[in-house]
Amino acid sequence: MTTTVNACPAYAIANLRPPARLDEEVLTYIERIQATLDPFGGRFLVHGAPERDVREGEWPSALVLIGFPSMDAARAWYESAAYQELIALRTRHIPGDAMLIEGVPPGYDAAETAAAMRAAQS
Repeated sequence: MTTTVNACPAYAIANLRPPARLDEEVLTYIERIQATLDPFGGRFLVHGAPERDVREGEWPSALVLIGFPSMDAARAWYESAAYQELIALRTRHIPGDAMLIEGVPPGYDAAETAAAMRAAQS
């Protein structure tokens, strides 16, 4: 399977533990974050605590999933002056974990990946 640079989407994933009552700074962060995403093609796929059906383990926190067209776009958003100016409004009040992760390319086939893994182990 051959892919080209930036052929894969990327995601910003945050596992957040918000308090019962959100601070005014957090509400300002939520109001302003979309404007930081727009120049980089970012869009919310999951935001906060929508209906969920936990099937394995526990999930006591809020999930945020933001999609980007590429890892370069995700990194550029996170490192942008606009987002860096805003991020402390959230991090001062809501503990959590966040990462940027590359997704799979269009047409990804898990069976092909398994075959390559089997071949590599032979």
